Amino acid sequence: MPVKWVSGLRVTIGYAAALVAVAAVLAAAGPAVHDRVIQHASTNLHNLAHGRIGTLLGSAFVVDNGGMALWLPGLVCLLAVAELLWRSRTLVLTFLVAHIGATLVVAAALALAVREDWVAHSITRVSDVGMSYGAMGVLGMLTAAIPSRHRPAWVCWWLTLGAVVVLGTHDFTDAGHVVALTLGMLVSSRFGAPGRWTGPRLALLTVGSAFGYLVVAASAPAGTAVVASIIAAGAALAAGQRGSVAMIAGWLSRLTGKASPVTSRKKL
Repeated sequence: MPVKWVSGLRVTIGYAAALVAVAAVLAAAGPAVHDRVIQHASTNLHNLAHGRIGTLLGSAFVVDNGGMALWLPGLVCLLAVAELLWRSRTLVLTFLVAHIGATLVVAAALALAVREDWVAHSITRVSDVGMSYGAMGVLGMLTAAIPSRHRPAWVCWWLTLGAVVVLGTHDFTDAGHVVALTLGMLVSSRFGAPGRWTGPRLALLTVGSAFGYLVVAASAPAGTAVVASIIAAGAALAAGQRGSVAMIAGWLSRLTGKASPVTSRKKL
């Protein structure tokens, strides 16, 4: 990797290193300590109701699942392309808006659901850590960098995919992904012109988008994921962007037989 790339990826490299370091410490500390940290870092209703606001930030550094070697490269590619296009400050801002914003929106919806007895009260203490909300916000952030002729298809694909998955799973984490994605898209509308696309950046976009697809669809049953993908592709096609649909279909074909669940419940 060129030196100038490394210097331009301070946030991506630093965040990835922090995730690895935290995961290593928790693994070395043993299951009991691991479970206590997850409990205290979770942005669930119990913690938020008791004023543990620090969990809104701390939860993004705790990952409650294994297989980091499988999903971390995809996350790094997603963050890297965004940081190269808009620089570090914009990446951090978008990640935080999506991570915190989606968490609070989901928490408010769950609080209402618990109050009205639409869901079991036990959901207030569910494990709720990870960074997939922030990652989905960064994916949405890339909307402003997509060429205008492909942008409608890009937006229709991701929002339709996320919405259909939510309808199929009725899971609050999946709903949070859609909220975070939308927040990222909205925030990106305020950005200036991104850096230019190059071959390496397009490669990062491809891998990062594949990672985003797995984040959105991996928790859904296989049938739901397939149906969601077909409907999303149809929505993108209806937007008049056949070229983008073909590109998306190519990504999915390369994922066939390789996709495996990479997210824990909440944000990976």
